[in-house]
Amino acid sequence: MNQKSSAAWWALCLPMLAVFIWSLNIAVTRYVADYISPVSISFYRWLVAFIVLTPFMLHKTWQQRHLIKTYFVEFAVLSAFGMVLYQGLAYVASHETTATNMGIINAFIPIFTIFVSLAILKVRPNLYAVVGSILSLVGLLYVMSKGDWSSLLQLGAHFGDLLMIFAVFFYAFYGVFLKKWQLKVPLLLSLYIQIGFALIYHLPFIAWLGLDPINAENAASVIYAGLFPSLIAPFLWMLAVQNIGPNRTSIFMNLMPVFTAIIANIWLNEAWTSAHTFGGLLILLGILLAQKKSKI
Repeated sequence: MNQKSSAAWWALCLPMLAVFIWSLNIAVTRYVADYISPVSISFYRWLVAFIVLTPFMLHKTWQQRHLIKTYFVEFAVLSAFGMVLYQGLAYVASHETTATNMGIINAFIPIFTIFVSLAILKVRPNLYAVVGSILSLVGLLYVMSKGDWSSLLQLGAHFGDLLMIFAVFFYAFYGVFLKKWQLKVPLLLSLYIQIGFALIYHLPFIAWLGLDPINAENAASVIYAGLFPSLIAPFLWMLAVQNIGPNRTSIFMNLMPVFTAIIANIWLNEAWTSAHTFGGLLILLGILLAQKKSKI
């Protein structure tokens, strides 16, 4: 009994640690915005991850090259949505909004996934999902407006939040494509090939915008982004799915706004306002409601 309880406690720590790493990366993204361009840190992030994985994956990649050829298009699309559009827009958004808002908007992934699934997988949402989505949208708009609904008319004031919404929307596509295709490929191999595509996608942007050098002010952030949120957190998340299942694991994503707000408050001195509290609770309530499976 005690051994089973200990094992369960250990397994529940895995997704919590993964979410904490991703939340910290949002704060890192906001912090480093003043020291390196979005395209530069995005490229370096995946370059670090690729270099670390290569000694372990290069031989396996050659051995399973038939799988890469079979799913070449799928890998290219997944990389574009999950690693370039989502991450790239998030880095741009970090110049225009707070880490706290980025964390709150990131929690919208389950809601957007419901409606992307409707468009691509033809999975119709039940009434719980519709009502929960509306409730979360109201909460999101309340956070963006800082409690002043009239300020929503000032588009420029919310440019960063809008970019983050688009980023999260693209990540919802990433999740739905994963479910639609269900590639019969080892997870680390899939991750490695997607990272390779991400590096290729960055080359035109680097040629156009240039590449900032790594220096004392941004090196730690680049290394953190390349190791922890890119490799360690996904590995912990996969272990959690294997041990406690995908549904119980996914619930932990709702901790991201909380973790991000705490980290941003301590590290970046970002204020947590009543608008964040009220709007965040509405978003969380809507997300939880949208997860209900039974139909009304």
